[in-house]
Amino acid sequence: MPPARGDHEARRRDVSEAVWRVLAARGFGALTLRAVAAEMGASTGLLTHYFPNKQALLRTALEVLDQRNQERPRSTPPAEGLAALRTALLDNLPLTAELADANRIWVSSWDVALADPELAAEHAERYRRSRTRLAGHIAAAKARGELPGTSRADDLAAAAQSFTLGLITQALLAPAEFPPERQIRLLDDWLANIAATA
Repeated sequence: MPPARGDHEARRRDVSEAVWRVLAARGFGALTLRAVAAEMGASTGLLTHYFPNKQALLRTALEVLDQRNQERPRSTPPAEGLAALRTALLDNLPLTAELADANRIWVSSWDVALADPELAAEHAERYRRSRTRLAGHIAAAKARGELPGTSRADDLAAAAQSFTLGLITQALLAPAEFPPERQIRLLDDWLANIAATA
């Protein structure tokens, strides 16, 4: 007799939490059915009910990452436009231990996504949605006269995302060289530069 829907959803949440703990501790390279089962104190046989193959496990892991990213608390920008863009970009930087862990998992997911066209397409869509949100802040900044010039909002959004991802990677690889205060200063310098030249 199959478990009741409530039991199934509760078990799926347990599995998702175990996936997150494995990712946080060891990254995508260590994400296996065996590792998740050990984290739950369950058998791999139980997990095959939820993950018929490794790709299903990876897809769930990416969904868990995406959901946690969307649900985490965000800073409230002091104003629209450039201030909102700054706030959105700061919210992505590894300025705390928790954000460093989340970013470490995201960066480790790139290798997995690049090896699978379907997962790569899903990742690309996530980044596309993020650029759309950034472009909205940039369009507001242009309307407020904070970003002069003729640069397209979607191009500036792509540049902002690229700058931020590069800074995240450097901060993860060399945290002593890129402490939070330096990350913030570099971001502020970059924003000041595009405000002056965009």
